[in-house]
Amino acid sequence: MHKNWILFKVYLLAGTFTFSGGMAMLPVIERELVGKYHLIERDQLYEYATLSQTFPGVIALNNACFVGKKIGGTVGIIAASLGAILPAFVLMLAATIAYQMIPQEGVVLSIMAAIRAASAAFLFSTAYSLARFNLKDAPTIILAAVCFLLTVLNLANAPTLIVIAGIVGIILSRVKQVRRV
Repeated sequence: MHKNWILFKVYLLAGTFTFSGGMAMLPVIERELVGKYHLIERDQLYEYATLSQTFPGVIALNNACFVGKKIGGTVGIIAASLGAILPAFVLMLAATIAYQMIPQEGVVLSIMAAIRAASAAFLFSTAYSLARFNLKDAPTIILAAVCFLLTVLNLANAPTLIVIAGIVGIILSRVKQVRRV
């Protein structure tokens, strides 16, 4: 039960104080579950983070399910998932109620700009951590750079690039297997 309470608390904390969603939560989750409580290895957490992006649905919830299952089984899935979605639910409910009452100028506008800047910093931190974990050889670095450029230049959409990258990954894996034999 103790591990499940930690899962709930960590995902609740991460969901409450990171405004950009699932991947922005990763540094907080890593600090707590890997560094402080030692419940999961860093490599495994990043593997789950990478998988969370590939499955349809909310990244934070996908990640909570993977990590929760690893640490606490089915009850861990429920604890981490509730922790991950509860802050978003409460904040969206409050935002929906308060939207009409909040002036859309002055200090409030400045606060929203600051939150966007902080969110960008969390996303860059996560992108850097995932790149360090996943980009370990020249072909994957080149593939990531090409996909990034095609996305930035708006020459290809994300689903197409994911399928192409998956096919290239399979081909590279087969080439490595043939070279070993």
